Amino acid sequence: MATDTRKLAVGGGLLFICSVVIIMLGVIDFPVVVGAVAALGLAAGALLVGTSEGGRPV
Repeated sequence: MATDTRKLAVGGGLLFICSVVIIMLGVIDFPVVVGAVAALGLAAGALLVGTSEGGRPV
C-alpha cells in the first residue's frame, strides 16, 4: 500500500510540475529542450499514476 501511495504521489507531482513548466513556456522564453523534458515528465507521471493501483494498468 505504501508503494502504491508513493507512486501516485510522485506521478501526480510530476504531472503538476511538468504541466506548469509547459504552460510557462508560453510566458517565459525557456529553451525548447525544457519543453521536451517536461513532455517526457508528463509521460512518466501518467505511467506512474496509471500503474499505482493493482491489476492491469490502463
